[in-house]
Amino acid sequence: MIPVIDIAPLFGSDAAAAQSTDRALLAAAQDTGFVCVRGSAHAGAIGPRQRTRLLAIFGLDEPHKRRLYRSKFAPGNPNVYRGWFPLQPGNLTYKEGIDIGGDIVHGSAITRPDDPLREPTPLPDDHLLIGWRAAVAAYYQGMEAVAQALMRSLSRSLALPESYFDPFFAGGLSTLRLIRYPARSAAELATLTDPSLWVDTGGRRRYLIGAPHTDSGFVTVLAQDQVGGLQARARDGSWTDVAPSEATLVVNFGQVLERWSAGRIRATEHRVLGAGADRYSIPFFYEARADATITPLPIDPPDRFAPFQYGNFLWNRMTSFVEFRGMESARPARN
Repeated sequence: MIPVIDIAPLFGSDAAAAQSTDRALLAAAQDTGFVCVRGSAHAGAIGPRQRTRLLAIFGLDEPHKRRLYRSKFAPGNPNVYRGWFPLQPGNLTYKEGIDIGGDIVHGSAITRPDDPLREPTPLPDDHLLIGWRAAVAAYYQGMEAVAQALMRSLSRSLALPESYFDPFFAGGLSTLRLIRYPARSAAELATLTDPSLWVDTGGRRRYLIGAPHTDSGFVTVLAQDQVGGLQARARDGSWTDVAPSEATLVVNFGQVLERWSAGRIRATEHRVLGAGADRYSIPFFYEARADATITPLPIDPPDRFAPFQYGNFLWNRMTSFVEFRGMESARPARN
C-alpha cells in the first residue's frame, strides 16, 4: 500500500504539524520508497485542463517534432541531452517525449556550451503552441518548490540543517519530462522476443511499456493521468499498483539519494504496464548541479563512499537507457 501524505504543513508556519509530516515522509522513504503527496498549492495543482495544456506538444506534426529531436535521432540537430526522443520499437520500454531543462524558468544563466548536460532546451515556436511555454515554466517552477520542500523535510529528519541540500541544487540539472506511452500493437508486440515483456499481475497477463528500473538521482515528482499502470516493487519482491489520483503527486527517490543517505532513504524499483490505451506521464526529476561533488553526509563516517561529481554519475547512468544508448562518448568525464 502506497502511503498518502498531506504536505501542506511543509509550506506553513506550524512547526508541530511540519514535524509530524517530516516523520511520515521519512517513514515512507525508508519503507516503500514511494509516497503520494497532496495538500500544497503545487501538489494538487495539475488537473485535466493543465495536463491537456502541457501535453499539447504531442499534437505537433512530425516535421515540427523533428526540429526538437536529439542529435542521436536527427544528426543535424545540435542538442544532445535535452529535447525530443521518438518511439523506439523493439525494446521493453516503449515511449516518446521531451526532456525540458531549467532554462525554461532560469534562462541562459544555467546553460553552458561546453557541457551537453547544461545545453539549452529546444522548444517549439510560440505560435505553434500559444501559451505552452508559460504553462510549462509555471509547472516546472511549482515542482521545484515541491521537491525543495521534500528535501528540506528529509534534511530535518536526518538531523541536518534544513537548507543543507539547497546549494547542491541551485542552478541544477532538474528535468521536466513529458511522456507518451502508446498502446502496443499486436504487430509491434510480435517483434519482441524478450521473455520479460509479459508479466502476470492481479490475475491478468499484461505487457511492459516501461522496463523495471530505479531512478538515478534524488527525488522524482510525478503527475499521472488516469490510465494507470505504474507499479512499485515491495521489499518482499511483489509489485504494488501506484493508483492514479487527480489530487496527488507520486514521489519516489533515486540512487544517489539512497547512497548519500547511507541507505536511510530507499530507491525503489518500479515499472509501467500497458493498459490497452495511450498513457501520459509527467515526471519532474530534481537534480543537483553537474559540478556538485557528492560526499558522505556530516552524520556519517567520511569514508562511507568515495566522493563523486554528480554530472559524471548522471551521464554514465543515463547512457544505459535506451533513448541515450550509444551516446557515451558525447560527454567526457569532468574533474
